[in-house]
Amino acid sequence: MRLLAGLLAAACLASPAAADEIDNARTVQIAVDGSIPQRCSMGSIPNIDFGDLNRGNLSMRARVALDCNVPFTMVVSGSTGGLTHTTMPLGQGPYSGVVPYALGISMAVRHPSVETVNRVFDSRELRSGGTLSSNGGIATDGMMLSIELGTPSGEAGLLAGNYAETITITVSPM
Repeated sequence: MRLLAGLLAAACLASPAAADEIDNARTVQIAVDGSIPQRCSMGSIPNIDFGDLNRGNLSMRARVALDCNVPFTMVVSGSTGGLTHTTMPLGQGPYSGVVPYALGISMAVRHPSVETVNRVFDSRELRSGGTLSSNGGIATDGMMLSIELGTPSGEAGLLAGNYAETITITVSPM
């Protein structure tokens, strides 16, 4: 019994070496970290039907959701370089088969202050693709798209028929 009491007293008086180090410490460093996955998402863009192209001065504007929590680059391309006749893209005789257009993109980016990034692409330029950078900012407030149709180059106007173009916008984090 006396031996058991002696061992218990010795155990209570003993202090581990780590406790002495903490008692004498002036600075303690704790590593803390975490992560947020990068994200770039864009809302849907409705198809646009300008109707009768002979009316002239046709344009449209649409707000599109855009949310990127990292800086990004946007690549914009057009399949034909204009609103193009679906069966006779070169037109026929004095009638043109292409209506050029201008595609405008405007968006607010933050880094941390807000700056507006704007770019207007000519439809012919979009055949090879055009780029727009967020200039190191992030986008949370969407973007404004605008399309303004130009004047066809044919001396007699446009060839009768249907016209189409597919515009592709790809957003990639930097």
